Amino acid sequence: MIDTRAHANGPATLPRGHRWVVVDVETSGLRPNAHRVLSVAALVLREDGSVEREFSTLVNADCDPGPVHIHNLTRERLAGAPRFTDIAGELADILDGGTLVAHNASFDYGFLDAEFRRSGRSIPAEQRLCTLALSRRLELDVPNFKLATLAQHWQVQQLQAHDAYDDARVLSEVFVRSATLAENLQLPLPVVNCRGRKSVYPDSVQRVPCQWKNPGRLTEAGLVQGMKVVISGATTTPRPTLAHRMTEAGLDVLNSASRQTSVVVCNDPGVQTAKVRKAMAEGIPVITEQQLEALLERVAPGEPKAATVIDIVPQQETPPTTATPAPAPKNLALQGTKPKLWSGRRVLLLGGTHLEAVLMRSRIAQLGARPSLNFTAAVTDALLLEGADADKRLSRVHDRQLPVLTPDDVNAAIEMGVVPPHMRTESRLTAPVLSQGEVIDLPAKTTRWSVNVAWKAEATGDEFDVDIVAFLLDGNERVDTDEDFVFYNNPAYDDGVVELTVDGSSEQSVRLDLASIPAECERIAIAAAIDGDRTFGDLGAISISVDSESGTAATAVLDAGTTERTMVLAEIYRRSGKWRLRAVGQGYDDDLAALAVRYGVEVEGSD
Repeated sequence: MIDTRAHANGPATLPRGHRWVVVDVETSGLRPNAHRVLSVAALVLREDGSVEREFSTLVNADCDPGPVHIHNLTRERLAGAPRFTDIAGELADILDGGTLVAHNASFDYGFLDAEFRRSGRSIPAEQRLCTLALSRRLELDVPNFKLATLAQHWQVQQLQAHDAYDDARVLSEVFVRSATLAENLQLPLPVVNCRGRKSVYPDSVQRVPCQWKNPGRLTEAGLVQGMKVVISGATTTPRPTLAHRMTEAGLDVLNSASRQTSVVVCNDPGVQTAKVRKAMAEGIPVITEQQLEALLERVAPGEPKAATVIDIVPQQETPPTTATPAPAPKNLALQGTKPKLWSGRRVLLLGGTHLEAVLMRSRIAQLGARPSLNFTAAVTDALLLEGADADKRLSRVHDRQLPVLTPDDVNAAIEMGVVPPHMRTESRLTAPVLSQGEVIDLPAKTTRWSVNVAWKAEATGDEFDVDIVAFLLDGNERVDTDEDFVFYNNPAYDDGVVELTVDGSSEQSVRLDLASIPAECERIAIAAAIDGDRTFGDLGAISISVDSESGTAATAVLDAGTTERTMVLAEIYRRSGKWRLRAVGQGYDDDLAALAVRYGVEVEGSD
């Protein structure tokens, strides 16, 4: 394994072609459309990593500041601060033409984008880089990727956590060291376009979380708080205004009809929209806008929601926070299980045909090692197949003096339990590497997970156009509503209970809050689709890492694809009161639309 700090502490030279602007925001909550920026800091970096220009201010959003115990920003502290509209011009000037760098960049970008829109402007940053994704791409030897943990790893002093200026200062040093290491390893940085794809569907109603349980279908007794309401077709009152009125009354307004829908509002049911057809098929009441107005005059109180309790065996320990350097990751999923022969190693394959590489990766996983897709900081060994001499990474393997393996070494380990004498015997216990079809229980207490999907990082201009998606499925392996399909055009379910983030050119994540998954959802399928005519045989292996803030529960490398254009990568499902994880790797030759239809999504449904 590479000593990352030894190769990143020399003179820094940030990659050219970018104006790097490190940003951090403190906010009143987690949802950009509902919560506000309370503090923002931005540091413009020179090519050598030093700060050329800086900006930092509190922001008076005139709102509930939210988690004061985290950011210490009270109403009193914010009272004399400028409004965002007052600072928008100067901040826009700093960001203009820059590549925004942040830790969990989609979060910071989302909040700044929302604030600029409120002030009547557009955020000028068109590219961003997530240091969380960069750290994962480098495969740093850390128990988790929190900013505090990375600061420990890079020996950067953190003075005041959750202070926007200090977090930006710390992050700038973490970024400079990480970018220097990436350059040393010849790994491209995970820079992504902020603008993303444009929606091809009509504007939808913004989902607002409802605090009341769904009491069921509309009856003669009238509306009850928590009822799920869907609007279909033209309305006299603008749809967003009508939806806001229902939300204020305590109703749960959605964009798609499902078996849980209480009532559909449609002024002309004879039009037979997809929502009306669904209502008729399921026996859901359909009322007019005029009837709705009368019912809204008296809405009965509902029953508050209670937190979901999941009965899982408690997790034993949490990683320490004071050691320097940061401690090695713990095996969260299989406490007390004897590690496999090569557990803790990361093996880079060089050369070979596609089928030879598939076979060797499978055997490496059987031994407990993790096949590495890139030459990263975590690579411990290199497996040379025929043609490896032509791989430009071979010289770096020799420079690092990494042990070199042959197929005979792998086969002997499988057949006779042999550790090659030239392989370093030390290894660290890590999360299990799952083979295709293998299942584990997700560990206790932790309900927030991130399914991080990555593939080989290519040079700029040669990236694959891969979409990671998620389906929330019922007991019949079908979505209940089109909103249960999370993808680039619908990146969040139920205000972030399941959320898609694009973190880099070859990294995407599906983040889940399992405690908030509705009871009718029994399974979450995570899948990948390649746009255009390219296939998984062209893409190669896909890496999956299932992580929480505490560490990694399991990893998998799936690479049996050939002609497939879509592939179900993993499933997280309920079984006997527990959440379980399965590595799947089931591929299909057709496209994302066909995959969505198989799961019950109405791809061509009308409104």
